[in-house]
Amino acid sequence: MSQVYFHCSNTKKVFVDRRGAVVDDLAEARDHATRVVQSLTSERSLEDWRDWVLHVSDDQGDELFVVPFTLVLGKPN
Repeated sequence: MSQVYFHCSNTKKVFVDRRGAVVDDLAEARDHATRVVQSLTSERSLEDWRDWVLHVSDDQGDELFVVPFTLVLGKPN
């Protein structure tokens, strides 16, 4: 089990995840990252999420992988 953090950023803002989540492996971290993106983008807002990126880091601060929001959202209609 590992503690991982899910930080979100675009060119103007950064959301720092201070709580993180405990995951068993990278596959679980990827699934959690997808849920984070879906949760943020499902809320009604004026934010254009297409230029956002989710940075997944371990408890040492090392980046494990990134998830562009567009990977989860798909192309706009």
